[in-house]
Amino acid sequence: MKRLLPTGLAIVLLFCSGLALAAPADEPTSPEPTKLKHDGGINDLDAIGNRNVGCHRGMGNWYSVEGQINMGRQYAEQVDNSSKLIKDPVVTEYVNRIGQNLVRNSDSKVPFTIKVIDADVINAFALPGGFFYVNTGLILAADNEAELAGVMAHEIAHVAACHIARENTRGTLAQLATIPIIFTTGGLGGLAAQEAAGLALPTAMLKFSRGFEAEADYLGVQYMYKSGYDPQAFTAFFEKIEAQEKKKPGTFSKAFESHPPTPDRIEKSQEEIEKLLPARQTYKVDTSEFQDVKARLAKIENRRKLDDRKDTNPELRRTAQPKDGDDDHPPLRRDGSQN
Repeated sequence: MKRLLPTGLAIVLLFCSGLALAAPADEPTSPEPTKLKHDGGINDLDAIGNRNVGCHRGMGNWYSVEGQINMGRQYAEQVDNSSKLIKDPVVTEYVNRIGQNLVRNSDSKVPFTIKVIDADVINAFALPGGFFYVNTGLILAADNEAELAGVMAHEIAHVAACHIARENTRGTLAQLATIPIIFTTGGLGGLAAQEAAGLALPTAMLKFSRGFEAEADYLGVQYMYKSGYDPQAFTAFFEKIEAQEKKKPGTFSKAFESHPPTPDRIEKSQEEIEKLLPARQTYKVDTSEFQDVKARLAKIENRRKLDDRKDTNPELRRTAQPKDGDDDHPPLRRDGSQN
């Protein structure tokens, strides 16, 4: 007599076995030295824009493009309502133009909406569906346009490779994997474990696995190279942050907290630049427009900080002078005698 498994357990075993067989690789494939591939794969620079870098639906990604746009729009509304956005047209138009140029030279299948947040933290983040935010702190910390473009390209790569959708798919599979516990612990223990697994999903919206971060580095370097920027600026910016963090620990404790610039990732990006990207005679590194926008933004930030001080400093005012007879002290004449 065959023993039948509980329905839920059978489903979980099916999902888990499928995950083991069909889950996408975490690490990008290392390119062969100085040899470009023309197979439409992740190393084919000529195929950028026509490649599948992880967004096809299947066991590794349960979300459609439309589903990701709807998800991102909901989170974007929360960001817009809880953040102070820069409205200056010169700054916003410039940052949007830089971003849209990178998007055109990426594998993204969705249009991007790019906004600037008035925040000192050195960061940028992109939500699923192409809702992209750049902090003023990042713009002011960059020494040139290529450094800014490098960080933006990394975030665009997260969207192009559907990393949030793939992380959420893995999270859902992890939740399903807790179902057998319900059958073995009488219910309460399994439900508690399932809820604990679910709690991590919202807070991990912008925190990716090390493999996805490495893939975003890998693709981001390609996108900025394709856009004409010097890819060395990508590693230069992260090396600068790493050096300042060593000099003064805690300076960048919140900067890129979802993707810290580890020496290993810097080394891998440098290796990609040397082995995969053909050297060019000229690159775009900086523009006078970037420096003008940075100076303009610095003035806006200084004005904002002055306004903040006015709002927080206590207002001092003179008390009303007492009228005659309002106090117990008799008035003094000019000669010092009293009335």
